[in-house]
Amino acid sequence: MRNKTALILLSLVGAGFLGVVVRCFFLQYYEGDYFQLASFKAQRSNFIEQPKRGAILDCRGRILAASFVADTVFVEPRAVGDIKTTAHALAGIIDLSETEISKIILTARNIGYAPILADVKLTDTQRKQIQALPGIGIESKWERYYPMGGAAVHAVGFVGTDGQGLAGLELQCNKILKGTFGGSTFFSDAARRPIKLRSFGGFAQDGCDIVLTLDSTIQEIAHSALKKQVSEFQAESGVAMVMDPCSGAVLAMVSLPDFDPTTLKGADEKSLGNHILSDPFEPGSIIKPVIVSWALETDSINPNDTIFCENGSYSGKGFGTIGEYHEGFGTLSICGILAHSSNIGMAKIGQKMGAAKLYEGLKLYGFGRKTGIDLPGEDSGIVWPLKFWTGYSVARVPFGHEFSATSMQMACAYSVLANHGRPIKPHLVKAIVNGQGNKVKLQEPLQTASFIVSEKTTRWIVEKALVAVVQEGTGKKAAIEGRQVWGKTGTANIAKTGRGGYDEENYVASFICGSPPEEPAVVVLVSIRKPNRSLSKGYTGGSVAAPAAKEILEKTLNYLKI
Repeated sequence: MRNKTALILLSLVGAGFLGVVVRCFFLQYYEGDYFQLASFKAQRSNFIEQPKRGAILDCRGRILAASFVADTVFVEPRAVGDIKTTAHALAGIIDLSETEISKIILTARNIGYAPILADVKLTDTQRKQIQALPGIGIESKWERYYPMGGAAVHAVGFVGTDGQGLAGLELQCNKILKGTFGGSTFFSDAARRPIKLRSFGGFAQDGCDIVLTLDSTIQEIAHSALKKQVSEFQAESGVAMVMDPCSGAVLAMVSLPDFDPTTLKGADEKSLGNHILSDPFEPGSIIKPVIVSWALETDSINPNDTIFCENGSYSGKGFGTIGEYHEGFGTLSICGILAHSSNIGMAKIGQKMGAAKLYEGLKLYGFGRKTGIDLPGEDSGIVWPLKFWTGYSVARVPFGHEFSATSMQMACAYSVLANHGRPIKPHLVKAIVNGQGNKVKLQEPLQTASFIVSEKTTRWIVEKALVAVVQEGTGKKAAIEGRQVWGKTGTANIAKTGRGGYDEENYVASFICGSPPEEPAVVVLVSIRKPNRSLSKGYTGGSVAAPAAKEILEKTLNYLKI
């Protein structure tokens, strides 16, 4: 009996031992890869090294957008031994109570990661103290900040939560700014403390910096003047631009309403869009100098001509009835037509030119196509194909109806006039600089020997006709004591969407100007949409936009010491 019992026990022991051998064999040969991987995961961690996004600087090296390191203190609850001791030690390092830290550790749903304090800037001493605590770690990431806030947001743009550009130059130049990611592995001990670091994907390469043509001082001048005017007239929106007409460099670009690029708080469809690029409108009277320059260039008229302006009402078969803004005029010179902004005078100039020449002139000046500025979201505006033109078109295009243009296109057209007939290409990026401070790319201004119109024509337009607009015509509120200013007002009807006709209650008030007339240093554009007429303060380009343009022009010229 005893022998039988002993045999049974021996058999059981043998079976158990055999089972252990089989199990070991199974784990070693069939599950070995799984447990080896699990062991590796416990011993090491892979992490992606995020590069520093390049800075965006103005033309004088002042920061418009840059990145800084933000730290997050986190806990790995499963790796914390004594919660009370850990919480007490951590509370002495960061600005958080022992009770709050203990609560975070105990209530964490993820036993591998729970943030304790986010978006803080830790000192080197704090880092060393925190890294010495078991189960406590530091996660660092780059955050973007914009010193000018909303004042330059439509040019500079902003980034998303993933650090990628979503608008403006942040989007346009995202590949240049973002840099290249790197990768590393750290080996840890039983307490999950890093003991060795090894790179597996190369080191991160920081993004390049971008230097702009924008001048933050001029940007602030334009933003302040426009914001004041939009607020005073309770307008829906407004834009302001300052350009170098010789190089096409954009010195300031403001679109209102704006928003805070760091939080997007209060941002909506109206504030997110860059109205300078994305909102084409029928320009109204600011197109008149462009049309007159082409009429002179094609010998449709000459500077000494006079035109009878019908005393305020002009009717005819095929083009309906055309009136003036205020009073009617009798006979006016070409200069007088521009100075007093006569619609009838311009209609008759258009009829002298004919549809084909009018169309050709608009296209040569760049209307109906994008300017190619280095920003996303640009609209091309609309110039209808010649086959759709009628007698109505020929009489109304010359004073800014029946086609649409963006503010950027208008600024470029006036830059041609100011640049003595030579075309320009608008741009914001001046240079790209790498991490060593070396220029990777330098933006060269468009070099061309071609002329859209002759220097003789543009000098007459700017130095005589547009100076007369400010001295004796509709732009008197833009006059600056001690300086000779040239410019043109525009009060444009707003075309109704999809229904035809015009909104008779609201207008776009515009003014474009520059100084000095002989060699204009800058071109300033201000356009304000839907000023509140019920305020009885005025709604025309001369009363709404000209004062803001004057302020921008005067302060800019003083700042540039011109």
